[in-house]
Amino acid sequence: MPGLIMTSVIHSRLKVLALALSGACWSSYGCAEDYFNPAFLSDDAASVADLSRFEKGHQQPPGVYRVDIWRNDEFIGTQDLPFVAAEKTDPAAGGLTPCVDQALITRLGVNRQAFPNLTQTPDETCIPLTTRIPGTEINFDFASLKLSFSIPQIAMQNNARGYIAPDEWDDGIPAALVNYSFSGNRGTEDDSYFLSLLSGLNYGPWRLRNNGTWNYSRNNSQRESHWKNVGTWVQRAIIPWKSELVLGDSNTGNDIFDSVGFRGARLYSSDSMYPDSMQGFAPTVRGIARTPARVVIRQNGYVVYQSYVQSGAFAINDLNPTSSSGDLEVTVEEKDGSQQRYTVPYSSVPLLQRAGRVKFDVVAGDYRSGNTQQETPFFSQGTVIVGLDNGVTLYGGSQLAENYTAVAVGAGKNLGDWGAVSLDVTHARSTLVDDSTHEGQSLRFLYAKSLNRFGTNFQLLGYRYSTKGFYTLDDTAWRTMSGYQYDDKDKDADGVPDVISYHNLTLNKKGRFQVNISQLLGDYGSLYFSGSQQSYWGTHETNTWYQLGYSGGWQGISYSLAWSWNRAVGIPGTDRIATFNLSIPFSLFSHHGYRRDTALDRAYATVAASRNSDGQNSWQSGVSGTLLEGRNLSYSVTQGHSSTNGYTGSASANWQATYGTLGMGYNYDRDQHDFNWQLSGGVVGHADGVTFSQPLGDTNVLIKAPGASGVSIENQTGVKTDWRGYAVMPYATVYRYNRVALDTNTMGNNTDIENNVSNVVPTEGAVVRAAFDTRIGVRALITARRGNQPVPFGAIVRETQRGMTSMVGDDGQIYLSGLPLRGELLIQWGEGANAQCRASYHLPDKSLQQAITLTEVRCDR
Repeated sequence: MPGLIMTSVIHSRLKVLALALSGACWSSYGCAEDYFNPAFLSDDAASVADLSRFEKGHQQPPGVYRVDIWRNDEFIGTQDLPFVAAEKTDPAAGGLTPCVDQALITRLGVNRQAFPNLTQTPDETCIPLTTRIPGTEINFDFASLKLSFSIPQIAMQNNARGYIAPDEWDDGIPAALVNYSFSGNRGTEDDSYFLSLLSGLNYGPWRLRNNGTWNYSRNNSQRESHWKNVGTWVQRAIIPWKSELVLGDSNTGNDIFDSVGFRGARLYSSDSMYPDSMQGFAPTVRGIARTPARVVIRQNGYVVYQSYVQSGAFAINDLNPTSSSGDLEVTVEEKDGSQQRYTVPYSSVPLLQRAGRVKFDVVAGDYRSGNTQQETPFFSQGTVIVGLDNGVTLYGGSQLAENYTAVAVGAGKNLGDWGAVSLDVTHARSTLVDDSTHEGQSLRFLYAKSLNRFGTNFQLLGYRYSTKGFYTLDDTAWRTMSGYQYDDKDKDADGVPDVISYHNLTLNKKGRFQVNISQLLGDYGSLYFSGSQQSYWGTHETNTWYQLGYSGGWQGISYSLAWSWNRAVGIPGTDRIATFNLSIPFSLFSHHGYRRDTALDRAYATVAASRNSDGQNSWQSGVSGTLLEGRNLSYSVTQGHSSTNGYTGSASANWQATYGTLGMGYNYDRDQHDFNWQLSGGVVGHADGVTFSQPLGDTNVLIKAPGASGVSIENQTGVKTDWRGYAVMPYATVYRYNRVALDTNTMGNNTDIENNVSNVVPTEGAVVRAAFDTRIGVRALITARRGNQPVPFGAIVRETQRGMTSMVGDDGQIYLSGLPLRGELLIQWGEGANAQCRASYHLPDKSLQQAITLTEVRCDR
C-alpha cells in the first residue's frame, strides 16, 4: 500500500507538471516553444531530471498497452493495442490515442461494405476511424486502461447482441486430461466401489475422449469386479458450418427421433456457436429418499451418475449425461435395502428456430447400447429444422436400418402470449426379432410457456400417441420379445440380482404424457409439479412417476413438503412417499439476522420426516452448515428413528479442496452400519507440467501465474493456484467470454501482478490458457542518493536483472516490486553518461515476507 501511494503521488505531480508545460500561447502573432523552469519544483535545478518529454503534454509514452475494449457500452474483450501520441485528447487519456487497424475494425463489428474507404487502407496503417465514419467517438481512460468506442448503429453489422467473432474463439492448448470420480460403501455385510474415468487428449481443434467405469461388489462372500468401456470418440468443431463432428461412440439427438447410442459418425449444428440462442435444458432429477440412500442414474444402459444423499427430497441439477438426450433411469437404493425405480424423460422443448436458421443433424453407424440383450444393426439418420418468418418452424427427418424405416415431419409455431407449440407425426415400418412386420404412426405434441406476470413456468408439457403397429429403432434391436435386465453387482440375501428394467415388445408404447410446471407464490414460496406416464397396448398397467413439492422461507427459516408416486410395468410394487424438511439458522438465535460471518451463524438446525405407502416412517433431526474461511467444507450430523430399523444416525462432510473434492459419510441403525465416501478431481498435463484440480468440466481454463502460489480465483469455491502458480478453472462456457480473475487479497507479500483479470473464449472441449504477468520478489521503497544529494526527481529507474522500471519521486524515493534480493539499479535523468548512475543493493532474506522493505542506496557513476 505505501508503494501504491508513492506511485500515485509521483503520477499526480507529473500530471500537474504536464498541464503547466502545455500552457496556451498569449501572443496573437506567434507562439514560442514551451519551457518549464525546474526551479518551480526545487531551488536546485540539478535535483530535477530532464523533463522535456513532458513539454508537449504527452503524459504517457507511446507503446503497446493491454486495454479493455468496449463498444457502445458493450464489453468486447481485452487486447494488447498500440497507442500513439496525440495532441488533442482528454486529459484522462494521457496524451495517447489507439492505432486502429483492419483487425480491430473487424472485431468491433463495423460494416465495411457501407464504408468502402475503410478497405483502401493497408492492414498495418492506423486508420482515422473518427473521420472515416462520421459520428464515431473514441475515449481512452489510461488510469483504468479502458478504451471505449461509440459507433453509430448504421455503421454496425447486423449481428445479434452478444455476438463474438469466430476469430476470437480459442481452440486452446495441447493438453492431456483425466477426470475421475471414485465412490465406495463399506457396510456390515457388503462392500461396493465405483470408479468413473473420463480421459482425453486435446490438439488444436481435435478432442479425443474415453469414458469408462469400474464396479466392484462383495455380498455374502461373493465378489464381482468388472470394467466397462462406456465410449471412445473424437470430436472437433467445424466453424464455417457452425457445427460439431463426432467420430466414434456417441448418441444421436432427440429433437425429432428418440435418442439412441451409436458407433460411427455424426455431424450436427451447434446451438452454442450462435449468440443468445436457445441452449436447451439440462435434466433435473428429483426424488425423495426415506433414509440416507445411494442414487444411481443410468442412460442407454450405462451408469452415468452415482452419489449419496440424505433423507428427504433431493434434486440433482449438475448431471453430465453421456448423451445430450435420452430417458434417465433413476434408482434410489435406501439404507434398509428397499429400492425406488422410475424414469425421468429427457426431451427438448418445442423446436422453434429463428427465421433463416437451418439446423441439421446427420448420423451413420452401428446401433450401440449398454444392454447385452440388444443387437447392433447399422443405421443412418438425418434431420433438418428450418426457421421461417412469422415464428413458424418446419422440421423433418428419417431413420433407416435393415429392419426399420421411419419418416417424420412436423411444424412449430410461436403463439406469442400463448407460448410455443410443436406438432409432428412419425410413420415407421418395423421387423421385430420374431420376424413379424409392423407399420404404424406416432403423433407428438409439445408445449412450453412462461407466465412471468403470474410466476408460472410450463417448462415442458407434452403428449405422444402411438398406434398399435408403431415401434422405435430401439425396439427392433432386442434379441428377445420380452425379458428382464439385471444388475449383477447388487443382489439380495439369497444371491438374486436386482432388476434394472423390463421390456415386452407385445406391449408396445401407446400414450405418453409428461409435464414440468413451477409456480412462484411470492412471499409464500414456490410450488412445482413434475411427472410422466407411459401407457402400453395390451395392458392397463402404466409406467408412472409424479412428484409434487412446495418450498418456502421466513426470516432465514426454510421449509419444504414433497410427495412422490411411481410405478413400473413388469416390476412389482408401487412407491408412494411423502416427506417434510425444516431448516432453522442459528443466527436467528444470536440476533445476527442474515449475517453468515462465523461458523455458528452458518450452522442450521434441521428436521426431516417421511412416510411411504407401506406404512414405513422415519424422522431425523440434526445440525448442518459450512466451515473454513472459503466456506468450502460442508457438514451434516443427524439422529433419528425408523419404523423398520429402530434408531438411526448419520454424519457426512464434503470438502471442496484445491486439488479435488472429498465427501465422507457414516450411517448406522439398530442392525447395521456403513461408511461411504466419494473422491473426485481432475488432472491436466500441459507444456508447463501437470496441474491437479477439482473435477473437470467439458471445457476448462488453465490459469498460469508463474510463482504466485496459493492465490484464490474469484467466484470459484476452493480453487487456488498450486505451488508453481497454476490452477484449473473448470466448467467454462463455450463460445462466450469467461472472466478469469485472481483475488489480489490472497497474494503473498512477495507477489505483484500487472493485471489480475483475463477474458477467454473457449471452443467446445478446449483447455484455454489465461496467462498473468507476475512479479515475484521484494516490494521495496528505496531512497537513492548521489553524493550528499538525492537523485533527481523524475529520473527513470530500471532494475538491470529483471527489467522492472519506475520513476524517482520526492527526496530520491523509488518504489519497485518483484525485486531480487540482490541487484543493481540504473538511474537516468538525461542523455549521456554524465546523466546516469548505478546503485547496487542487498536486501535481507526476511524482505520476502514483509509488506514493504525500506532501504537506502548510494548511486555512483
